[in-house]
Amino acid sequence: MEQREKAILVGVNINHQPNFEYSMEELRNLTDACEIEVVGEITQNLQRVNKSHYVGTGKIEEIHALKEMVSADVVIFNDELSPSQIRNLEADLDCKVIDRTILILDIFAERAKTKEAQLQVEVAQLQYMLPRLIGLRESLGRQGGGSGLKNRGAGETKLELDRRKIEEKIVALNKELEILVAHRKTQRKQRKKNNVPVVALVGYTNAGKSTIMNAMVEKFHPLENKQVFEKDMLFATLETSVRNISLPDHKSFLLTDTVGFVSKLPHHLVKAFRSTLEEVAEADLLIHVVDFSNSSYQEHIEITNQTLKDIGIENIPTIYAYNKSDLMDIQIPRMNNEEVYLSAKQRVGIDELIQLIRKGIFKDYIHCEMLIPYDQGRIISYFNEHANVLGTSYEETGTKLILECKLSDFEKHQEYVV
Repeated sequence: MEQREKAILVGVNINHQPNFEYSMEELRNLTDACEIEVVGEITQNLQRVNKSHYVGTGKIEEIHALKEMVSADVVIFNDELSPSQIRNLEADLDCKVIDRTILILDIFAERAKTKEAQLQVEVAQLQYMLPRLIGLRESLGRQGGGSGLKNRGAGETKLELDRRKIEEKIVALNKELEILVAHRKTQRKQRKKNNVPVVALVGYTNAGKSTIMNAMVEKFHPLENKQVFEKDMLFATLETSVRNISLPDHKSFLLTDTVGFVSKLPHHLVKAFRSTLEEVAEADLLIHVVDFSNSSYQEHIEITNQTLKDIGIENIPTIYAYNKSDLMDIQIPRMNNEEVYLSAKQRVGIDELIQLIRKGIFKDYIHCEMLIPYDQGRIISYFNEHANVLGTSYEETGTKLILECKLSDFEKHQEYVV
């Protein structure tokens, strides 16, 4: 069995942040998701971060001593470190130093399955590396740079070369991404044209978005094998999956599953995944999935709302789906205005969720009666397929339909309305 790397986690609580404890817990979970064992933890209260070392100098000795004692291989910091901080810390602690950002990037790299997600993660990783080339001493080493003229600056030239290579690579990857993004835009335009409403699942990582999606797919399309990957772990889903959900009354909507959020999501990543997150921006309705069994669920809600705001997503009607409610001491399913308490895994409360979705997206349906001449059979078959026909009777001059249809269809066939 492979020996797991051992890590010490370090966090600085600046001016008593209320959610500091929580973000350290999150760091533990992220480290765990990277298959690294946490063997120690050190925190410090400061008014501001130490520019050169992130923590105060006294703390460095403490971290070093703990590192020796528990024989840790790596020290992980709870914020993004600057290139010079990494350099100084590695020199003083004499071991590998990584920050929260690279940890998250590593998890994303590990989980990315589709071409698009892989490209997005790679761009984010390279952008993170660029300013830190000198700091990543183990991979690069400082060639040359000795005294005397002959050898001067050999290390610098190597760095220049690396930097240029990375910049070229970023440009090339971004070009590839643009093609995929354009393709996705075309798909979205097509969907808009077809007038199919879009419902997007959003929420903190591991809240159960994919499980909810699978529960719906199973309910309305039991014979199609359209399940998405779901697993009890951070960032199980990185790719956007879109599924068409057709309800029994011929109404349908598209359900999209998106990457989960976590606090302090690296900005390189948010930028790289922007195209994936655009799916959310164009949704008609959001389902904010919350792991109700998690004692920090309030924080999760805030983190998700803040992240959505950061990427410019506001004012989209939202349903709150409190998932994993079967683990709490309450009766489920339970509805309350725009909230539903459910258990996607036990498949309890899915009907109630659908009820709220219906209320949110099928507002422009009209209940009416039409008399359609017998020579217009195609209109009748159109309504049988795209509307909810509640009654059909045959009159002298044509077929009479009692139906519920989209406002646009109602306007288009105005002449037949009785």
